Amino acid sequence: MFTKILIANRGEIACRVIATARKMGIKTVAVYSDADKEARHVKLADEAVNIGPAPSRESYLLADKIIAACKATGAQAVHPGYGFLSENAEFSKRVEEEGITFIGPKHYSIGKMGDKIESKKLAGAAGVNCIPGVNDAIETPEKAVEIAQGIGYPVMIKASAGGGGKGLRVAYNDKEALEGFTSCRNEARNSFGDDRVFIEKFVEEPRHIEIQLIGDSHGNVLYLNERECSIQRRHQKVIEEAPSPFISEATRKAMGEQAVALAKAVKYESAGTVEFVVGKNQDFYFLEMNTRLQVEHPVTECITGLDLVELMIRVAAGEKLPLTQAEVKREGWAIECRINAEDPFRNFLPSTGRLVRFQPPVTNLEQSVLTLQGPAYAHGHFGGVRVDTGVVDGGEIPMFYDSMIAKLIVHGKDRTEAIAKMREALNGFVIRGISSNIPFQAALLAHPRFVSGQFNTGFIAEQYAQGFKAEDVPHSDPNFLVALAAFVRRKSRERAAGISGQLRGYDVKVGSNYTVVVLGGDGGNQYADVHVEEFPAKLGCAAITVNGSRYEIFSDSRLNDVRIEGTVNDQPFTAQIERGTAKNPLALVVQHNGTKIESLVVSPRMAELHQLMPFKAPPDMSRYVLSPMPGLLVDVAVQPGQKVQAGERVAVIEAMKMENVLFATADGVVGKVLASKGESLTVDQPIVEFV
Repeated sequence: MFTKILIANRGEIACRVIATARKMGIKTVAVYSDADKEARHVKLADEAVNIGPAPSRESYLLADKIIAACKATGAQAVHPGYGFLSENAEFSKRVEEEGITFIGPKHYSIGKMGDKIESKKLAGAAGVNCIPGVNDAIETPEKAVEIAQGIGYPVMIKASAGGGGKGLRVAYNDKEALEGFTSCRNEARNSFGDDRVFIEKFVEEPRHIEIQLIGDSHGNVLYLNERECSIQRRHQKVIEEAPSPFISEATRKAMGEQAVALAKAVKYESAGTVEFVVGKNQDFYFLEMNTRLQVEHPVTECITGLDLVELMIRVAAGEKLPLTQAEVKREGWAIECRINAEDPFRNFLPSTGRLVRFQPPVTNLEQSVLTLQGPAYAHGHFGGVRVDTGVVDGGEIPMFYDSMIAKLIVHGKDRTEAIAKMREALNGFVIRGISSNIPFQAALLAHPRFVSGQFNTGFIAEQYAQGFKAEDVPHSDPNFLVALAAFVRRKSRERAAGISGQLRGYDVKVGSNYTVVVLGGDGGNQYADVHVEEFPAKLGCAAITVNGSRYEIFSDSRLNDVRIEGTVNDQPFTAQIERGTAKNPLALVVQHNGTKIESLVVSPRMAELHQLMPFKAPPDMSRYVLSPMPGLLVDVAVQPGQKVQAGERVAVIEAMKMENVLFATADGVVGKVLASKGESLTVDQPIVEFV
């Protein structure tokens, strides 16, 4: 067994590998860029080596620097995590040539599976279902119809050089195949200068389901069940779960055995994943193989009780797999939510900056502990909550890397319990200083189609075609949020009343009648009269009546806690309370189940006066092009005096490995350029002013 390994990665996956290495008694070496010198993975590792400037192409992607760091520290093996160099066959080969073990598959396996065409040929030869189709260019419409009939409708006609939806048609009969072929050809010729067209089977209502594999150097390969990854936004996974609520036992076995056959065909060692597209009739076809550990590996760990990172390390050290296929468990249900630094209400634009508050929910599953063991499991209590993260309270989310802040994983006895646990865990996940996609995750988990398991890869695009808005998260009981605001305000008034030495006649009166003003962004406020009734015998308890509904709330959370836990009408709840906002220091912000209200809790007389206050509309910023996120201004494409038409490119901002192009929303003439190329911008910073 190795005594020291180097982790050629950053963020949550580097921390995850360190957790297992520590459990196994193996020393760890972290590598870091200038942007990551204070990062969590650097603090957790036994040693750390700086490998260059912040951009990953100058640090984490440089094989030479990583190999040099191994030699300098005496690390005998390298774990690449995911992303960066993890699926780079050349890197794997070079590491092995230097006498260092690569904790992953051999370079020839990576190379064969990394080529899309080569991998499909190999899969077909190994007996894996591949999407039926003809991958040679088709010459005539008549030939296209003949091929389509042979494959069976519906078929997808697509241009070789296609992209962005151009040169792509779905045909359900001969007539559509004939017309679709001609229009695809013309579109492809006009858009890409290449009119080659192919045909393949169109999978209806496709789901993305993948099989987790583990192989050793002794020729053994096991499949560790499947993961359901159909909840995707723009081909990026958002929620993953294991097992899948869709496939049957027979389909699971068939998919698993085909994945194993493919792995054996390329002499696969280590952890890997075979991705399938699955149709509405459970017909499944090979997509590709990921020759690395996946982001969503924790859900498989929860239901099998296996530590995948430990298995990878043991296999790399030459050990045999410690179990057989018959011994692979599938117990309970696990769900993972990817918590990303992005603003779901602003079209998921990246959000960077300092984590002013970062308090994950209370966890009872650790990253490297077998989850199907211990007294809780023995008594029928499944798992609980796990958080994999690479950040800490007060840490920085840099603009140079991907937007993932953390992964939130729950394990329940069945899917219903797992969904309930996840909703409660999201309620308790406190992130301040930057925006996160937690409200979006909460909306997805409450969506009837998600709850029923009736979804496919088009789910998010269909349900949120116009983007995601606050009203997409309707709260099942809005009065509860009002009651909670009144409860928190009442408790703070009680404490203020108990302070000694107050002047007689000027002392704080607690009162039992309040008005809660729910502030609307456009001045459309809502006023709710609230009555608070005390329970003198029970501290931290009050009965609150709102619009005829009575809420008996009990909580022993402290007044300055941002997360408040307790019971309402004897049912447990977790919510978040923020005191004061930048615009309104007296406001109480209440968050629960993805819904957020900004409120004022005042006396009825004060509410009367508040209603008389004129609404001050925000300033008109339509003459400006504003930065929608923090980032680097890469380019300004206009200059003062220039006439600009609507839809014309104005500026380019780079953040979190993504380039974001800003366009003019209306015709106009540029008055001033207010920011220069290379400048770091804040949210809503003006870049260009029109006259």
